[in-house]
Amino acid sequence: MRSSGDGTAAGGPYPLHRSATDPVAETVGYRGPTACAAAGITYRQLDYWARTGLVEPSVRPAYGSGTQRLYSFRDVVVLKIVKRFLDTGVALQNIRAAVQHLRAGGFPDLERVTLMSDGATVYECSSPDEVVSLLQGGQGIFGIAVGVVWRDVEAALSQLHGERIDTGETLIGNNPADELARRRRDRAV
Repeated sequence: MRSSGDGTAAGGPYPLHRSATDPVAETVGYRGPTACAAAGITYRQLDYWARTGLVEPSVRPAYGSGTQRLYSFRDVVVLKIVKRFLDTGVALQNIRAAVQHLRAGGFPDLERVTLMSDGATVYECSSPDEVVSLLQGGQGIFGIAVGVVWRDVEAALSQLHGERIDTGETLIGNNPADELARRRRDRAV
């Protein structure tokens, strides 16, 4: 993927969600404060990004005062990626174009992608050869290995509260292994 300052993006599809077969990805959402803690952003940033359409909650948007947004795991990964780009000086306009490109591609296998940038353009690299080629061309200055961000978010969310989408039940320390262990214990009783 290539994203330029004019709001356009070019390149292949790019993943930003857990696989469709992952049962945890389909049943657990995260409220705003939890998403903020896992992504390392402020609630004010989260609110602004949701209101402007940069990163909207895919599980449940807010429908006025008193309703809570609910973010998916993939949404939280995107939030953390946006934060890292901002921290390295990439313009919000370029980040917005990159996120729009990711959405358009359906977000497949995100954890296997490296995002590279020279500060003005964001590139998607899906193999080590593409990273090397980009660096040899003098275009990449820094990179974000999405797999590392993915694991950071998983680790952070495993210590925070999640919410079952279907029942609204609060899950404390939403570790998928713990959820499976709880289900097994419930069946054994």
